[in-house]
Amino acid sequence: MKIEKRWIISFIMISVVCTIGAFWPTVTENNYVLSEFGTTDHIVPADVAWMLTSSCLVLIMTPGLSFFYGGMVGKKNVISTMLQSFICLGVVTLLWVVVAFSLAFGEPVGFGSGDHFYSFFGNPTTFAFMDYVGVLPHKQLASTIPFMLFALFQMKFAIICPAIITGSFAERVRFISYLVFISLFTIFIYAPLCHAVWYPTGILGSYFGVKDFAGGTVVHMSSGFAALAGVIVLGKRKNSQHIPTNIPFVLLGTGMLWFGWFGFNAGSALAANGTAAMAFATTTTSSAAAMLTWIFFDRMNGRKVSALGACIGAVVGLVAITPAAGFVSVPESMFFGFVTALVSNTAVNCKYSKKFDDTLDVFACHGVGGIMGMILTAIFAHGEDASLLHGGWNVFGHHMMALVLVSIFTFFGAYFLFKVTNFIIPLRVSEESEHIGLDLSQHDETLDPKSKPITEPHYG
Repeated sequence: MKIEKRWIISFIMISVVCTIGAFWPTVTENNYVLSEFGTTDHIVPADVAWMLTSSCLVLIMTPGLSFFYGGMVGKKNVISTMLQSFICLGVVTLLWVVVAFSLAFGEPVGFGSGDHFYSFFGNPTTFAFMDYVGVLPHKQLASTIPFMLFALFQMKFAIICPAIITGSFAERVRFISYLVFISLFTIFIYAPLCHAVWYPTGILGSYFGVKDFAGGTVVHMSSGFAALAGVIVLGKRKNSQHIPTNIPFVLLGTGMLWFGWFGFNAGSALAANGTAAMAFATTTTSSAAAMLTWIFFDRMNGRKVSALGACIGAVVGLVAITPAAGFVSVPESMFFGFVTALVSNTAVNCKYSKKFDDTLDVFACHGVGGIMGMILTAIFAHGEDASLLHGGWNVFGHHMMALVLVSIFTFFGAYFLFKVTNFIIPLRVSEESEHIGLDLSQHDETLDPKSKPITEPHYG
């Protein structure tokens, strides 16, 4: 059996990274970094317990997403679609440890000085291979929990972000090319955007005043616009019509996502406190409102009430409230879910959206949902100079400028990375492989026991 060079190179890369890990020296000198840490006396056990729980909740969202997407695609592509989400647990975890965490939260690289210093990304060597990341709390980023726990919690966000993108180009992407893309996306788009929004000196948070409690901008807008770019680069499927294979999978996935989202949003308080409780409440209320709005709006437009619609509506509500979960009241969160469900539902069923083969409507749900969440947060977020209602038009204007910048950066950045990936290894599978289905052609596995396995590797 002939082994292709791309797989040999992949194996060599993972071998080198893991071997470096075995001999990576323990670093003890860096006055700047060490000065940022407190002592173990500052650790609050209740916060540690809650953040350990939240990290587990966010982790379960990725297999939940795999069920959510896997149930929606055609029978020939269920395993491949689910694996594309699941594999992020491996790829992004190692990237995060080696370099991405440093890019997101390392020593800031930017311009200016003093109170007017603004950064774009972190120094990739600051926490390389988790240097200095241990049991001590970080004074600015996580003052009551071990810094390692903060790093692991943030890692779960990094994992699910590229997994969300997979729904847009399901049923036609080459697996090895996909692995290349998510690696590039994590390093060049997700990590810098994470830094720009969530690091204390990050330009979007500190200069533009962007409020993103749990990732509406960092996770959902970035994945939504990357999904749109992927759809444009890969083009339409040969057969863009398919019947969802397993609606119970979608229901199961939605339940896992909703359950995990409590860690996603309430965990972003980084403490077991009132803000976490409020985020917990606004999360479930927004999702409930969006789910009901979606199915009733469907019926108003002559479409049947469906389990699929209820699930999509619930997820859209979760996306909408994410940037504002800890900044708004429960009644306001109902409005978030209601308005975003109407806009996303319209986007999904708009005739113009049919021109793009976004297989599982990722942009219409996550991209549009993230945009609506950011706009509504810019209107309703509580706190001095936090939003239009609590700061005026200048604050709102800064948010809208940031929205445009994030949209441009994530769309064109992802478009460029898709092109780079396609140059390295073609993204699109062959017409024959698409016809056979990616389960068999890419992985030699199938849900249908009657299907004949491909004895020779077929990665075309």
